[in-house]
Amino acid sequence: MLRAALLASLMMSAVIAAVPSAPMAAAPKINQSAVDCDNYCDNRDSALPPSAQRSTYRPGTSTSPPAGGPPSTGNAAPNAAAAICNKYCDIRDPALAPADRLAQTVPVGGRRISLHFDDTDAMGWAAISAAGQGDEVWLDRSFDAGVSWGSGSRLGSTSVPAGFGDWRTMMFNVDDWADLGVGLLRACGRPAGSPTIACTSWYRTTWNAGERRTAAATALMERYNLGNGLFDTTGWWNSANALTAIIDNIRVTGMNSYRHAIARTYDLNLQAWQGNFINDYNDDVAWWGLAWLAAYDLTGDSRSLNTARTGADHVFRYWDSVCGGGVWWSSSRNYKNAITNSLYVQLNAALHNRIPGDTAYLQRARTGWTWFLTSKMINSANLVNDGLTTATCANNNLTPWSYNQGVPLAALTELYRATGDTSLLAQARILADASTSSTFLNPGGILFDDGGGGDVPSFKGIYVRGLSALNRALADHPYTTYLRRQADTAHARDRSSADSYDQPWAGPFQRSDAARQHSALDLMNAAG
Repeated sequence: MLRAALLASLMMSAVIAAVPSAPMAAAPKINQSAVDCDNYCDNRDSALPPSAQRSTYRPGTSTSPPAGGPPSTGNAAPNAAAAICNKYCDIRDPALAPADRLAQTVPVGGRRISLHFDDTDAMGWAAISAAGQGDEVWLDRSFDAGVSWGSGSRLGSTSVPAGFGDWRTMMFNVDDWADLGVGLLRACGRPAGSPTIACTSWYRTTWNAGERRTAAATALMERYNLGNGLFDTTGWWNSANALTAIIDNIRVTGMNSYRHAIARTYDLNLQAWQGNFINDYNDDVAWWGLAWLAAYDLTGDSRSLNTARTGADHVFRYWDSVCGGGVWWSSSRNYKNAITNSLYVQLNAALHNRIPGDTAYLQRARTGWTWFLTSKMINSANLVNDGLTTATCANNNLTPWSYNQGVPLAALTELYRATGDTSLLAQARILADASTSSTFLNPGGILFDDGGGGDVPSFKGIYVRGLSALNRALADHPYTTYLRRQADTAHARDRSSADSYDQPWAGPFQRSDAARQHSALDLMNAAG
Protein backbone atom coordinates (compact mmCIF):
# COMPACT_ATOMS: atom_id res chain seq x y z
CA MET A 1 0.00 0.00 0.00
CA LEU A 2 2.87 2.34 0.73
CA ARG A 3 4.31 1.76 -2.74
CA ALA A 4 0.92 2.35 -4.33
CA ALA A 5 0.55 5.62 -2.48
CA LEU A 6 3.97 6.81 -3.58
CA LEU A 7 3.42 5.90 -7.21
CA ALA A 8 0.12 7.71 -7.17
CA SER A 9 1.84 10.80 -5.87
CA LEU A 10 4.24 10.70 -8.78
CA MET A 11 1.23 11.11 -11.04
CA MET A 12 0.36 14.29 -9.13
CA SER A 13 -3.05 12.96 -8.13
CA ALA A 14 -4.74 13.06 -4.76
CA VAL A 15 -3.76 10.08 -2.61
CA ILE A 16 -5.53 8.21 0.15
CA ALA A 17 -3.30 5.56 1.72
CA ALA A 18 -3.45 3.27 4.69
CA VAL A 19 -0.65 3.71 7.20
CA PRO A 20 1.64 0.64 7.40
CA SER A 21 2.28 -0.80 10.81
CA ALA A 22 5.75 -2.09 9.89
CA PRO A 23 8.83 0.14 9.58
CA MET A 24 8.94 1.98 6.29
CA ALA A 25 10.92 0.54 3.39
CA ALA A 26 13.25 2.60 1.26
CA ALA A 27 11.53 4.73 -1.34
CA PRO A 28 11.47 3.03 -4.75
CA LYS A 29 14.05 4.27 -7.23
CA ILE A 30 13.03 5.84 -10.51
CA ASN A 31 13.27 3.35 -13.33
CA GLN A 32 15.63 4.50 -16.07
CA SER A 33 15.80 3.22 -19.61
CA ALA A 34 18.84 1.47 -21.01
CA VAL A 35 19.37 4.51 -23.18
CA ASP A 36 19.76 7.20 -20.55
CA CYS A 37 21.37 4.93 -17.91
CA ASP A 38 21.81 7.56 -15.20
CA ASN A 39 22.54 10.26 -17.82
CA TYR A 40 25.94 8.83 -18.69
CA CYS A 41 25.34 5.53 -20.44
CA ASP A 42 24.28 5.24 -24.07
CA ASN A 43 23.99 2.08 -26.15
CA ARG A 44 21.92 3.36 -29.09
CA ASP A 45 24.61 2.27 -31.55
CA SER A 46 25.50 -1.35 -30.86
CA ALA A 47 28.52 -1.07 -33.15
CA LEU A 48 30.26 1.23 -30.69
CA PRO A 49 32.59 -0.34 -28.12
CA PRO A 50 31.61 -0.33 -24.42
CA SER A 51 34.14 2.44 -23.81
CA ALA A 52 31.96 4.73 -25.92
CA GLN A 53 28.83 3.99 -23.92
CA ARG A 54 29.79 5.46 -20.56
CA SER A 55 31.74 8.59 -19.80
CA THR A 56 34.93 8.17 -17.82
CA TYR A 57 34.00 11.34 -15.97
CA ARG A 58 30.85 11.70 -13.93
CA PRO A 59 30.25 14.72 -11.72
CA GLY A 60 29.15 14.08 -8.17
CA THR A 61 25.47 14.15 -7.35
CA SER A 62 24.96 16.01 -4.12
CA THR A 63 21.20 16.41 -4.40
CA SER A 64 19.99 12.82 -4.58
CA PRO A 65 16.61 12.18 -2.94
CA PRO A 66 17.09 11.36 0.75
CA ALA A 67 17.18 7.73 1.78
CA GLY A 68 14.12 6.21 3.43
CA GLY A 69 10.45 6.66 2.82
CA PRO A 70 8.54 9.88 3.30
CA PRO A 71 7.33 10.25 6.92
CA SER A 72 3.89 11.49 5.94
CA THR A 73 2.86 8.07 4.65
CA GLY A 74 3.73 6.25 7.88
CA ASN A 75 3.70 6.41 11.63
CA ALA A 76 7.31 7.56 11.94
CA ALA A 77 7.77 10.96 13.51
CA PRO A 78 9.00 13.58 11.04
CA ASN A 79 12.57 14.71 11.21
CA ALA A 80 13.20 18.26 12.31
CA ALA A 81 13.27 20.50 9.27
CA ALA A 82 15.66 23.42 9.03
CA ALA A 83 13.63 26.56 8.49
CA ILE A 84 13.81 28.04 5.01
CA CYS A 85 13.86 31.81 4.82
CA ASN A 86 12.93 33.63 1.63
CA LYS A 87 10.90 36.83 1.87
CA TYR A 88 9.76 35.41 5.20
CA CYS A 89 10.87 32.37 7.16
CA ASP A 90 8.93 29.14 7.55
CA ILE A 91 6.38 28.94 10.36
CA ARG A 92 4.55 32.19 9.65
CA ASP A 93 0.97 32.80 10.77
CA PRO A 94 -1.52 32.50 7.87
CA ALA A 95 -3.43 35.38 9.42
CA LEU A 96 -0.65 37.60 8.08
CA ALA A 97 -1.17 36.46 4.49
CA PRO A 98 -2.47 39.30 2.29
CA ALA A 99 -4.30 36.78 0.10
CA ASP A 100 -5.67 33.27 0.36
CA ARG A 101 -5.86 31.12 -2.79
CA LEU A 102 -7.49 27.73 -2.32
CA ALA A 103 -5.65 25.22 -4.52
CA GLN A 104 -7.54 22.00 -3.79
CA THR A 105 -9.71 20.24 -1.22
CA VAL A 106 -9.93 16.45 -0.67
CA PRO A 107 -12.23 14.48 1.66
CA VAL A 108 -11.22 11.95 4.31
CA GLY A 109 -13.49 10.40 6.95
CA GLY A 110 -16.03 13.21 6.85
CA ARG A 111 -13.31 15.87 7.07
CA ARG A 112 -11.92 18.04 4.31
CA ILE A 113 -8.21 18.68 3.81
CA SER A 114 -7.34 21.84 1.85
CA LEU A 115 -4.20 23.46 0.48
CA HIS A 116 -3.92 27.26 0.54
CA PHE A 117 -1.40 29.70 -0.93
CA ASP A 118 -0.26 33.22 -0.28
CA ASP A 119 1.04 33.94 -3.78
CA THR A 120 2.25 37.38 -2.75
CA ASP A 121 4.78 35.91 -0.33
CA ALA A 122 5.26 32.51 -2.06
CA MET A 123 4.12 30.49 0.94
CA GLY A 124 1.44 27.89 1.62
CA TRP A 125 -0.45 26.19 4.44
CA ALA A 126 -2.74 23.22 5.06
CA ALA A 127 -6.15 23.29 6.71
CA ILE A 128 -8.73 20.80 7.93
CA SER A 129 -12.45 21.49 8.26
CA ALA A 130 -15.37 19.65 9.87
CA ALA A 131 -12.65 18.39 12.18
CA GLY A 132 -12.71 16.58 15.48
CA GLN A 133 -10.34 16.62 18.42
CA GLY A 134 -7.04 14.90 17.65
CA ASP A 135 -7.34 15.08 13.86
CA GLU A 136 -3.97 15.77 12.21
CA VAL A 137 -3.06 18.09 9.37
CA TRP A 138 0.33 18.94 7.81
CA LEU A 139 2.22 19.87 4.64
CA ASP A 140 4.63 17.87 2.49
CA ARG A 141 7.31 19.76 0.54
CA SER A 142 9.23 18.30 -2.39
CA PHE A 143 12.23 19.69 -4.25
CA ASP A 144 12.28 17.05 -7.00
CA ALA A 145 8.88 17.36 -8.71
CA GLY A 146 7.07 15.24 -6.12
CA VAL A 147 9.37 12.22 -6.35
CA SER A 148 10.41 12.43 -2.70
CA TRP A 149 9.57 14.46 0.36
CA GLY A 150 11.60 12.65 2.98
CA SER A 151 13.70 14.41 5.57
CA GLY A 152 11.81 17.26 7.19
CA SER A 153 8.41 16.33 5.81
CA ARG A 154 5.13 16.67 7.71
CA LEU A 155 5.83 20.38 7.90
CA GLY A 156 3.82 22.14 10.57
CA SER A 157 2.18 18.91 11.72
CA THR A 158 -0.53 19.82 14.21
CA SER A 159 -3.50 18.20 15.95
CA VAL A 160 -6.91 19.78 16.29
CA PRO A 161 -7.65 20.81 19.91
CA ALA A 162 -11.01 20.29 21.57
CA GLY A 163 -13.73 22.71 20.56
CA PHE A 164 -12.44 23.58 17.09
CA GLY A 165 -14.08 22.46 13.85
CA ASP A 166 -11.48 24.16 11.64
CA TRP A 167 -7.72 24.08 12.12
CA ARG A 168 -4.63 24.87 10.08
CA THR A 169 -0.88 24.68 9.99
CA MET A 170 1.46 27.64 9.90
CA MET A 171 2.76 28.90 6.54
CA PHE A 172 5.84 27.43 4.87
CA ASN A 173 7.86 28.46 1.85
CA VAL A 174 7.43 26.54 -1.39
CA ASP A 175 10.94 27.23 -2.73
CA ASP A 176 14.38 27.58 -1.17
CA TRP A 177 15.83 30.61 -2.90
CA ALA A 178 19.20 30.54 -1.15
CA ASP A 179 19.91 26.93 -2.16
CA LEU A 180 18.18 27.13 -5.58
CA GLY A 181 15.50 24.64 -4.54
CA VAL A 182 12.40 24.69 -6.76
CA GLY A 183 9.57 23.20 -4.76
CA LEU A 184 6.01 21.97 -4.51
CA LEU A 185 3.61 21.65 -1.58
CA ARG A 186 0.68 19.40 -0.81
CA ALA A 187 -1.66 19.27 2.19
CA CYS A 188 -2.24 16.03 4.08
CA GLY A 189 -4.44 14.98 6.98
CA ARG A 190 -5.70 12.05 9.02
CA PRO A 191 -8.76 11.74 11.26
CA ALA A 192 -7.97 10.87 14.85
CA GLY A 193 -7.69 7.12 15.36
CA SER A 194 -7.93 6.40 11.63
CA PRO A 195 -5.28 4.59 9.56
CA THR A 196 -6.23 6.61 6.47
CA ILE A 197 -4.27 9.59 5.21
CA ALA A 198 -5.52 11.90 2.46
CA CYS A 199 -3.34 14.33 0.50
CA THR A 200 -4.08 16.90 -2.13
CA SER A 201 -2.20 16.91 -5.41
CA TRP A 202 1.10 18.80 -5.62
CA TYR A 203 0.83 22.53 -6.30
CA ARG A 204 2.95 25.65 -6.00
CA THR A 205 2.47 29.38 -5.77
CA THR A 206 2.50 31.59 -8.84
CA TRP A 207 6.03 32.72 -7.97
CA ASN A 208 8.08 32.04 -11.13
CA ALA A 209 4.89 30.50 -12.53
CA GLY A 210 2.66 33.46 -13.25
CA GLU A 211 1.71 32.31 -16.76
CA ARG A 212 1.92 29.10 -18.70
CA ARG A 213 5.42 29.67 -20.13
CA THR A 214 7.09 30.45 -16.82
CA ALA A 215 5.04 27.75 -15.07
CA ALA A 216 6.30 25.14 -17.54
CA ALA A 217 9.88 26.35 -17.08
CA THR A 218 9.59 26.14 -13.31
CA ALA A 219 8.19 22.62 -13.51
CA LEU A 220 11.16 21.64 -15.68
CA MET A 221 13.62 23.18 -13.23
CA GLU A 222 12.14 21.03 -10.47
CA ARG A 223 13.95 18.22 -12.28
CA TYR A 224 17.27 20.04 -12.61
CA ASN A 225 19.95 18.25 -10.62
CA LEU A 226 22.19 20.80 -8.95
CA GLY A 227 24.75 18.10 -8.24
CA ASN A 228 25.49 17.10 -11.83
CA GLY A 229 24.09 20.00 -13.84
CA LEU A 230 21.75 17.79 -15.87
CA PHE A 231 18.02 17.06 -15.77
CA ASP A 232 16.92 14.03 -13.80
CA THR A 233 14.67 11.46 -15.52
CA THR A 234 16.19 12.00 -18.95
CA GLY A 235 19.45 11.50 -20.83
CA TRP A 236 22.53 13.37 -22.02
CA TRP A 237 21.32 14.79 -25.33
CA ASN A 238 17.83 15.45 -23.95
CA SER A 239 19.42 17.60 -21.24
CA ALA A 240 20.95 19.77 -23.96
CA ASN A 241 17.47 20.38 -25.32
CA ALA A 242 16.05 20.97 -21.84
CA LEU A 243 18.71 23.62 -21.19
CA THR A 244 17.96 25.19 -24.58
CA ALA A 245 14.27 25.37 -23.66
CA ILE A 246 15.14 27.11 -20.37
CA ILE A 247 17.37 29.60 -22.21
CA ASP A 248 14.63 30.27 -24.77
CA ASN A 249 12.18 30.82 -21.92
CA ILE A 250 14.45 33.48 -20.44
CA ARG A 251 14.57 35.13 -23.85
CA VAL A 252 10.82 35.15 -24.47
CA THR A 253 9.58 35.90 -20.94
CA GLY A 254 12.40 37.90 -19.39
CA MET A 255 12.29 35.70 -16.27
CA ASN A 256 15.92 35.29 -15.21
CA SER A 257 15.42 33.05 -12.18
CA TYR A 258 17.11 30.04 -13.80
CA ARG A 259 20.12 31.64 -15.48
CA HIS A 260 22.32 29.85 -12.96
CA ALA A 261 21.69 26.57 -14.81
CA ILE A 262 23.71 27.76 -17.81
CA ALA A 263 27.08 28.15 -16.11
CA ARG A 264 26.42 25.27 -13.71
CA THR A 265 25.71 22.83 -16.53
CA TYR A 266 28.78 24.00 -18.42
CA ASP A 267 31.17 23.80 -15.47
CA LEU A 268 29.98 20.42 -14.22
CA ASN A 269 29.97 18.70 -17.61
CA LEU A 270 32.81 20.26 -19.59
CA GLN A 271 35.01 17.21 -18.90
CA ALA A 272 32.29 14.60 -19.48
CA TRP A 273 32.72 12.00 -22.22
CA GLN A 274 35.58 13.24 -24.43
CA GLY A 275 35.45 16.80 -23.11
CA ASN A 276 33.90 19.92 -24.63
CA PHE A 277 30.50 18.17 -24.76
CA ILE A 278 31.78 15.72 -27.37
CA ASN A 279 30.86 12.04 -27.36
CA ASP A 280 30.58 9.36 -30.03
CA TYR A 281 27.22 10.58 -31.39
CA ASN A 282 27.44 13.53 -33.74
CA ASP A 283 23.83 14.54 -33.24
CA ASP A 284 24.49 14.78 -29.49
CA VAL A 285 27.52 16.97 -30.16
CA ALA A 286 25.41 19.24 -32.35
CA TRP A 287 22.60 19.48 -29.77
CA TRP A 288 25.08 20.70 -27.18
CA GLY A 289 26.64 23.06 -29.72
CA LEU A 290 23.25 24.66 -30.35
CA ALA A 291 22.58 24.86 -26.61
CA TRP A 292 25.82 26.77 -26.13
CA LEU A 293 25.01 29.10 -29.01
CA ALA A 294 21.69 29.87 -27.33
CA ALA A 295 23.65 30.51 -24.13
CA TYR A 296 26.07 32.76 -26.01
CA ASP A 297 23.22 34.78 -27.47
CA LEU A 298 21.85 35.32 -23.96
CA THR A 299 25.03 35.86 -21.97
CA GLY A 300 27.73 36.85 -24.44
CA ASP A 301 30.07 34.36 -22.76
CA SER A 302 32.77 33.59 -25.33
CA ARG A 303 33.50 30.14 -23.91
CA SER A 304 30.00 29.05 -25.01
CA LEU A 305 30.74 30.17 -28.56
CA ASN A 306 34.15 28.49 -28.53
CA THR A 307 32.67 25.21 -27.29
CA ALA A 308 30.06 25.27 -30.06
CA ARG A 309 32.86 25.81 -32.59
CA THR A 310 34.82 22.90 -31.17
CA GLY A 311 31.76 20.66 -31.50
CA ALA A 312 31.07 21.73 -35.07
CA ASP A 313 34.68 21.13 -36.06
CA HIS A 314 34.50 17.66 -34.53
CA VAL A 315 31.36 16.74 -36.48
CA PHE A 316 32.92 18.05 -39.72
CA ARG A 317 35.56 15.30 -39.46
CA TYR A 318 32.77 12.79 -40.16
CA TRP A 319 31.88 14.24 -43.56
CA ASP A 320 32.95 11.98 -46.42
CA SER A 321 31.94 10.92 -49.93
CA VAL A 322 29.84 7.88 -49.02
CA CYS A 323 26.37 8.43 -50.52
CA GLY A 324 27.77 11.56 -52.14
CA GLY A 325 28.43 13.40 -48.90
CA GLY A 326 26.90 13.97 -45.50
CA VAL A 327 28.16 13.31 -41.97
CA TRP A 328 27.89 10.03 -40.13
CA TRP A 329 25.57 9.62 -37.13
CA SER A 330 28.22 8.16 -34.85
CA SER A 331 31.90 7.31 -34.71
CA SER A 332 31.14 3.78 -35.95
CA ARG A 333 30.37 5.34 -39.37
CA ASN A 334 27.50 3.00 -40.12
CA TYR A 335 24.52 5.32 -40.67
CA LYS A 336 23.85 8.66 -42.37
CA ASN A 337 20.62 10.00 -40.99
CA ALA A 338 18.42 13.05 -41.26
CA ILE A 339 18.75 14.45 -37.76
CA THR A 340 22.55 14.55 -37.72
CA ASN A 341 22.80 16.16 -41.14
CA SER A 342 20.09 18.76 -40.60
CA LEU A 343 21.73 19.66 -37.28
CA TYR A 344 25.04 19.95 -39.14
CA VAL A 345 23.52 22.59 -41.43
CA GLN A 346 21.86 24.46 -38.58
CA LEU A 347 24.94 24.53 -36.34
CA ASN A 348 27.32 25.67 -39.07
CA ALA A 349 24.95 28.34 -40.36
CA ALA A 350 24.35 29.56 -36.81
CA LEU A 351 28.09 29.78 -36.17
CA HIS A 352 28.56 31.83 -39.33
CA ASN A 353 25.85 34.22 -38.16
CA ARG A 354 27.76 34.81 -34.91
CA ILE A 355 31.37 34.94 -36.14
CA PRO A 356 32.28 38.12 -38.05
CA GLY A 357 34.17 37.46 -41.26
CA ASP A 358 33.53 33.70 -41.30
CA THR A 359 33.49 31.84 -44.59
CA ALA A 360 34.32 28.26 -43.54
CA TYR A 361 31.17 27.54 -41.51
CA LEU A 362 28.99 29.12 -44.16
CA GLN A 363 30.50 26.91 -46.84
CA ARG A 364 29.90 23.82 -44.70
CA ALA A 365 26.28 24.83 -44.18
CA ARG A 366 25.71 25.48 -47.88
CA THR A 367 27.29 22.20 -48.90
CA GLY A 368 25.40 20.36 -46.18
CA TRP A 369 22.03 21.64 -47.31
CA THR A 370 22.72 20.99 -50.99
CA TRP A 371 23.54 17.40 -50.12
CA PHE A 372 20.54 17.03 -47.79
CA LEU A 373 18.14 18.31 -50.46
CA THR A 374 19.35 15.73 -52.98
CA SER A 375 19.97 12.88 -50.52
CA LYS A 376 16.53 11.30 -51.03
CA MET A 377 15.68 11.57 -47.31
CA ILE A 378 12.83 13.95 -48.20
CA ASN A 379 10.03 11.73 -49.52
CA SER A 380 7.32 12.43 -52.09
CA ALA A 381 5.03 13.85 -49.38
CA ASN A 382 7.74 16.38 -48.43
CA LEU A 383 8.25 14.65 -45.10
CA VAL A 384 11.75 13.70 -43.94
CA ASN A 385 12.32 10.02 -43.22
CA ASP A 386 14.87 8.89 -40.67
CA GLY A 387 17.86 8.29 -42.93
CA LEU A 388 19.57 6.33 -45.67
CA THR A 389 20.24 2.63 -46.15
CA THR A 390 24.02 2.64 -46.17
CA ALA A 391 24.49 -0.14 -48.73
CA THR A 392 22.24 1.48 -51.36
CA CYS A 393 22.12 5.14 -50.28
CA ALA A 394 18.33 4.96 -50.67
CA ASN A 395 15.73 6.45 -48.34
CA ASN A 396 15.15 3.80 -45.67
CA ASN A 397 11.48 4.80 -45.36
CA LEU A 398 11.71 4.70 -41.58
CA THR A 399 9.44 6.85 -39.42
CA PRO A 400 9.28 10.56 -40.30
CA TRP A 401 9.66 11.61 -36.68
CA SER A 402 8.54 15.12 -35.85
CA TYR A 403 12.02 16.35 -34.98
CA ASN A 404 13.24 15.28 -38.43
CA GLN A 405 10.73 17.78 -39.80
CA GLY A 406 11.59 20.57 -37.36
CA VAL A 407 15.36 20.79 -37.49
CA PRO A 408 15.49 21.40 -41.29
CA LEU A 409 13.16 24.36 -40.73
CA ALA A 410 15.54 25.84 -38.15
CA ALA A 411 18.51 25.05 -40.40
CA LEU A 412 17.00 26.76 -43.42
CA THR A 413 16.06 29.77 -41.32
CA GLU A 414 19.65 30.14 -40.08
CA LEU A 415 20.99 29.65 -43.60
CA TYR A 416 18.60 32.31 -44.90
CA ARG A 417 19.90 34.70 -42.23
CA ALA A 418 23.41 33.92 -43.40
CA THR A 419 22.78 34.38 -47.13
CA GLY A 420 19.62 36.41 -47.63
CA ASP A 421 18.50 33.78 -50.15
CA THR A 422 14.70 33.82 -50.01
CA SER A 423 14.48 30.52 -51.89
CA LEU A 424 15.59 28.85 -48.67
CA LEU A 425 12.53 30.18 -46.86
CA ALA A 426 10.38 28.98 -49.74
CA GLN A 427 11.86 25.49 -49.37
CA ALA A 428 11.27 25.62 -45.62
CA ARG A 429 7.68 26.65 -46.17
CA ILE A 430 7.02 23.65 -48.41
CA LEU A 431 8.36 21.34 -45.71
CA ALA A 432 6.46 23.12 -42.93
CA ASP A 433 3.18 23.03 -44.86
CA ALA A 434 3.65 19.30 -45.32
CA SER A 435 4.38 18.55 -41.66
CA THR A 436 1.71 20.82 -40.16
CA SER A 437 -0.96 19.34 -42.43
CA SER A 438 0.13 15.70 -42.16
CA THR A 439 -2.54 13.55 -40.56
CA PHE A 440 0.15 11.00 -39.71
CA LEU A 441 2.00 13.55 -37.59
CA ASN A 442 -1.13 15.38 -36.40
CA PRO A 443 -3.95 12.90 -35.70
CA GLY A 444 -6.98 14.97 -34.84
CA GLY A 445 -4.95 18.10 -35.52
CA ILE A 446 -2.60 17.63 -32.56
CA LEU A 447 1.07 16.71 -33.00
CA PHE A 448 1.92 13.20 -31.84
CA ASP A 449 4.95 10.92 -32.00
CA ASP A 450 3.99 7.31 -31.45
CA GLY A 451 6.83 5.97 -29.35
CA GLY A 452 8.44 6.09 -25.95
CA GLY A 453 11.84 5.24 -24.57
CA GLY A 454 14.46 7.80 -23.76
CA ASP A 455 14.43 9.72 -27.04
CA VAL A 456 10.96 10.17 -28.53
CA PRO A 457 9.45 12.38 -25.78
CA SER A 458 11.91 15.13 -26.78
CA PHE A 459 10.99 15.13 -30.46
CA LYS A 460 7.87 17.31 -30.52
CA GLY A 461 9.50 20.13 -28.60
CA ILE A 462 12.34 20.21 -31.11
CA TYR A 463 9.80 20.30 -33.93
CA VAL A 464 7.85 23.28 -32.62
CA ARG A 465 11.09 25.10 -31.80
CA GLY A 466 12.16 24.84 -35.44
CA LEU A 467 8.70 25.70 -36.75
CA SER A 468 8.60 28.75 -34.50
CA ALA A 469 11.97 29.95 -35.81
CA LEU A 470 10.65 29.75 -39.36
CA ASN A 471 7.35 31.37 -38.37
CA ARG A 472 9.18 34.38 -36.94
CA ALA A 473 11.20 34.75 -40.14
CA LEU A 474 8.14 34.78 -42.42
CA ALA A 475 6.35 38.11 -42.76
CA ASP A 476 2.86 36.59 -42.56
CA HIS A 477 3.68 34.27 -39.62
CA PRO A 478 1.59 31.48 -41.15
CA TYR A 479 2.07 28.89 -38.39
CA THR A 480 0.95 30.96 -35.43
CA THR A 481 -2.53 29.40 -35.38
CA TYR A 482 -1.07 25.91 -35.54
CA LEU A 483 1.33 26.56 -32.67
CA ARG A 484 -1.33 28.14 -30.49
CA ARG A 485 -3.71 25.25 -31.12
CA GLN A 486 -1.05 22.82 -29.91
CA ALA A 487 -0.28 24.90 -26.83
CA ASP A 488 -3.90 25.56 -25.91
CA THR A 489 -4.72 21.86 -26.22
CA ALA A 490 -1.74 20.73 -24.16
CA HIS A 491 -2.46 23.30 -21.46
CA ALA A 492 -6.10 22.25 -21.24
CA ARG A 493 -5.76 18.47 -21.60
CA ASP A 494 -2.22 17.37 -20.77
CA ARG A 495 -1.23 19.27 -17.64
CA SER A 496 -0.97 18.24 -14.01
CA SER A 497 -1.78 20.38 -11.01
CA ALA A 498 1.94 21.19 -10.82
CA ASP A 499 2.15 22.32 -14.48
CA SER A 500 3.94 19.14 -15.58
CA TYR A 501 3.13 17.73 -19.01
CA ASP A 502 2.95 14.27 -20.51
CA GLN A 503 3.94 13.18 -24.04
CA PRO A 504 0.51 13.22 -25.78
CA TRP A 505 -0.53 16.85 -25.95
CA ALA A 506 -4.09 15.76 -26.67
CA GLY A 507 -4.06 14.19 -23.20
CA PRO A 508 -4.78 12.75 -20.81
CA PHE A 509 -1.95 13.48 -18.41
CA GLN A 510 -0.49 10.35 -16.81
CA ARG A 511 3.16 11.01 -16.05
CA SER A 512 5.95 13.43 -16.80
CA ASP A 513 9.72 13.58 -17.00
CA ALA A 514 12.27 16.14 -18.12
CA ALA A 515 12.02 15.15 -21.81
CA ARG A 516 8.23 15.46 -21.84
CA GLN A 517 8.47 18.67 -19.87
CA HIS A 518 11.05 20.39 -22.07
CA SER A 519 8.93 19.53 -25.12
CA ALA A 520 5.97 21.25 -23.51
CA LEU A 521 8.15 24.20 -22.52
CA ASP A 522 9.40 24.46 -26.11
CA LEU A 523 5.76 24.54 -27.16
CA MET A 524 4.77 27.24 -24.69
CA ASN A 525 7.82 29.29 -25.71
CA ALA A 526 6.89 28.90 -29.37
CA ALA A 527 3.21 29.75 -28.99
CA GLY A 528 3.69 32.80 -26.79
